[in-house]
Amino acid sequence: MITDTEIKTKGLDVLTQHLGNVEAERFIAIIQRELFDYTRWRQDMDEELSLEEISRRAMAVRSKSTEQDA
Repeated sequence: MITDTEIKTKGLDVLTQHLGNVEAERFIAIIQRELFDYTRWRQDMDEELSLEEISRRAMAVRSKSTEQDA
């Protein structure tokens, strides 16, 4: 089992490789500040999707969640 620090380091490496530094930081900020059920979102996500489609689906889930909370 790897440490929490190693998980965070590897996760940030993956994000920056695929999104770049600025968008990786934006992703982290979005996850931290908004109500977001990552587990539910991830269960519904198909691993073959592009990053753009993953982003669109995440925003749709977020929008639905925000509407239900209102």
